[in-house]
Order: sequence, then C-alpha cells, then structure tokens
Amino acid sequence: MTNKTPSSSFSSYWQAWRGPGAWNFYFLVKFGLLWAGYLNFHELKNLAFLVFLLLPIKSDRLHRIRQWVAIPIGFGLFWHDTWLPGPESILSQGSQVAGFSTDYILDLVTRFINWDMVGAFFVLFVGWLFLSQWIRVTVFVVLAMVWLNVLNIAGPAISLFPATAAGTTAPAAAVRASASASGSPVIIGDIPAQTAPANSANISDWLNTFYSSEAKRKTPFPASLPEDSQPFQVLIINICSLAWSDIEETGLTAHPLWSHFDILFKNFNSATSYSGPAAIRLLRASCGQSAHKNLYQPAGEQCYLFDNLAKLGFPMHLMLDHNGQFGGFLKEVQENGGVSVPLMDQSKLPVNLLSFDNSPIYDDTAVLERWMNTVPGNERNATFFNLLPLHDGNHFQGNSKTADYKLRAQKLFDELDAFLTQLEKSNRRVMVIVVPEHGAALRGDKMQVSGLRDIPSPSITHVPVGVKFIGMKDPHQGAPIEINSPSSYLAISELVVRSLDGKNFVADHVDWNALTSGLPQTAPVSENANAVVVEYQNKPWVRLNGGDWVPYPQ
Repeated sequence: MTNKTPSSSFSSYWQAWRGPGAWNFYFLVKFGLLWAGYLNFHELKNLAFLVFLLLPIKSDRLHRIRQWVAIPIGFGLFWHDTWLPGPESILSQGSQVAGFSTDYILDLVTRFINWDMVGAFFVLFVGWLFLSQWIRVTVFVVLAMVWLNVLNIAGPAISLFPATAAGTTAPAAAVRASASASGSPVIIGDIPAQTAPANSANISDWLNTFYSSEAKRKTPFPASLPEDSQPFQVLIINICSLAWSDIEETGLTAHPLWSHFDILFKNFNSATSYSGPAAIRLLRASCGQSAHKNLYQPAGEQCYLFDNLAKLGFPMHLMLDHNGQFGGFLKEVQENGGVSVPLMDQSKLPVNLLSFDNSPIYDDTAVLERWMNTVPGNERNATFFNLLPLHDGNHFQGNSKTADYKLRAQKLFDELDAFLTQLEKSNRRVMVIVVPEHGAALRGDKMQVSGLRDIPSPSITHVPVGVKFIGMKDPHQGAPIEINSPSSYLAISELVVRSLDGKNFVADHVDWNALTSGLPQTAPVSENANAVVVEYQNKPWVRLNGGDWVPYPQ
C-alpha cells in the first residue's frame, strides 16, 4: 500500500484548480459598471462568490454541478448589486403591474435596454476572449476584488468613485446647529442638526430623530371661526407625475401657468414617488411627516386636513379625472386620507386619454366645469381634485403608443391657466393650491431608467407647488412670491390656517409678508416601502431594503 505524502496530496489537489473560466467576464462587466457608477457593489459577497468559483474540485461531476448552481447565484448577486427593485418591491407592486396593458409593459421593458452599454459589453467580451489566450485574467480579477474589499473594509458598499451629489435642482437645505454633548442630533428650529460625520450609523440616527421630531409637529386649527370671517372655497389640485425636472426636460419652465400663481414653492418635497402615499401625505398635511409604514395606520384626528376644514364649516368634495380603481387609489383617499365622501359624478364626461391600464381619463376642462356647475361658489367648501393625464403609459384612443409627455403637459398647463383666468372672471373666492404627487422621472439616472420610480430620488420628489387666491379685493401684483426654504405638506396646512377667516379676500391691503413668512420647514426625506432617500449635509443618500446608507449616484 502506497502512502501519499502531504505535499503530493496538496499537489494533486492544486492540479484540480480550473479557474473561474467565463465567470471572469462576469466580474469584468461588474467592474466596468462599478467604475461608471451603475452598481451598488457588495464587495464581500462578490469575493465570497469568487472564492466559491475558485475552490478546487477534483470530481468533474461535482465541478459541473457547481457551475449549474453558480448560475442562479450569479444572477441573484448581479441583481442585488444593481439599483433595480428587489423582490419585496416587485411582490408588493405585482398586482398593480398585472393591471398594465401589454403595450405599456413592452414599453417599460425596452427602456432597460441601453444600446451603448450593449455595444460596450460586446467590445469587452471580444477583448476578454482575445487577451485570455495570453494573459491569466483570473489574476487581475482576484487582485481587483481583494483591492475593492480592502478599499471599503471600514464602510458600506459604495460605487468605485461615489458621486458627491445627485443631479437635482433643489436648493441645498442649509441647517446650522451644534450637536448635543452625547453626539446625537439636536433640533434647532424645524430641522434636526446634521453635524455628525456622514456615515450609515449617523444618518440612521438622524432619520430616527427626524421622525421623532415630526411626530410632535402639527398645525393648530381654531375651534371655530370668528363671526366676521368671510366664506371662500379651498380647491386642492393634486397632479400625478410632475416635478421640476420634468418641466425643465420638456422646456415648459416659462409657461404662463407658473407666473399666474401668487405663491410658488421652489423647494417642496413630495416625500414619496407613488400616488397613493403622496395623496395620503397631502391629506394628512396638518401633522408632521410620518414614516411610510404609518401611512396605512389611523392618524390623530388633528392630522386630516379636510376633516379639520369640515369641522369649521367647509364641506368636503372629492373629484377625479379617472375612476380611481387602479391600486385602490380612491379607497386610499377616502379611508386613509379622511375624505370620506362619494366621488363626484363622472357620467357623460368626454374622454381625453386612456390610462396605462386602458381605463378612461376624462377631459380636465370638462371636469373643472362640472365642479363650477355643481359646487356652490358663495359658500365655504373644500375640494380634493386628483389629475392623471401626465402618468407614464397614458395614450390616445386608437393608439397604444404612450403619448408624448410634453404634448400632454402643454395641454394640461394651458387648461389650468385658462381655468384660473375663468375663475378670476367669476364672483367666486377660491384658494387654489396645486400640489403634484411626484415626478414622472423623464430623465432617469444611474439608479433608475426613465419612468421607474421605485426609489424616491430628489429629482422625482422635488415638485412645483403653486397657490392662487381668486376674488381678492387687493390681489397680488407682479411675479409670484417664491418660498425657497425646504418645505413639505405641513407648510400647505399652515398656509390654509392663516387664510381660514377669509379676511384677506376683502382686505383693502393684504400683508403678503405676514401670510408667507415663517412657514414650517421640513427636511428633504422621501420614502417608499423599500427605499429611503435623505439629504444629509447637502448631499443625497439612499438606503434600500433596510441596508446601509450609500451616496446617491450622480
């Protein structure tokens, strides 16, 4: 019997080393995407996968089994390294995606194909085939992987050259304060201080402080109106898929609509990138911003804007230019938003567009005319009107292709501008508030393709908010008053409270400075079910599925 020495056993074992083979190309592609900033690369997990592929196995059968096992692991790890929606998000949105039309689904799929990137991958593939004849590519792959792990050993997974800021037009929120002795964030004014170094633990601590602070904030409504108060109407127009970035992308920043307002919020954060949560947040504007998970739990009675108005003699009205069935939007507005009244009659309204699920979207001019003919103009009342013509995937009747966004936006802006002019010619006193839900993500970025809104990026949640007072004795003159401080829904509620007595409508002189100064400020924090984006020390950070915070890639 021949006894093998340890050295011979080791030599035999080493001879079974085959290298990762074609998996080298897999890692080269990842390195290229990481260098370009398209990956949220997880170094240790990728190193473990590489070691799994490199581990010598003598048995050919076991080696083949490993190759087959590696395919789903490699695919899952690649998906995990991208910014694409995770399984939780896909499952949560699955029922809604099932409602999309086939043409719209195909349109979404084609947006994920970047032909420039496909060409670059082809060149890389040919280069790898050519060089691997003379060079051990595995050596470079292993060295690069080890270097990446050493480079980021003390921090969370980030891109190779992380961006310092995201492409957003929102002005930076300058918050100057000092930290407490314990190092935890302190609150001076409306926004918690951000003095601790920007790392995952500190940003999480700051976010917890933010939500604790917001839970204590509310707009105090009076128990009753003064006897000399003047009746007027509140009309809130909630537009789906409109952000400053979309307006800039379509070249409509100079549209007359924006100069028609008395007050224009230039740094307003919608706090989410989905319709249902956005509507709930707006309708609960009288309390500070809550975490996403709390939106579908009952809030305090003082939080519901329309309920607060109803208690003061402003009956509720609910109006949509769509049926509100997709995603249970109408139900969410009524049950979670506190607008517990029936939907205004939509019979015989002309159809303007078909939605992404082929349901009708009614002509907004016709809907607004019905509002004027149905809701009394000489009484107090409050109306919530949600508009859908700008949503991705909407198309004209007889044409399944998504209608041009600029064409739809131009039409909507013209209609709203004409409506304001029509109101001015009427005898109504109306406080009109235009608040978009979120943007359309026309541009897209390195995290999400155009139209994808799973992550509430700054360019999606930075929306234009305009306020117009119709029927004033002393109307505002000149350009709109711009509110440039970081704002969100609490500022809208406060503006409504300051106008509740209606005296500004009959005043010989309106103190616009008193009306608009010192409105509540809110830090830019945006959240969906599986993603949170915050602005920390004037830079955007993102956290996916409860993981580490990473800089939002530019």
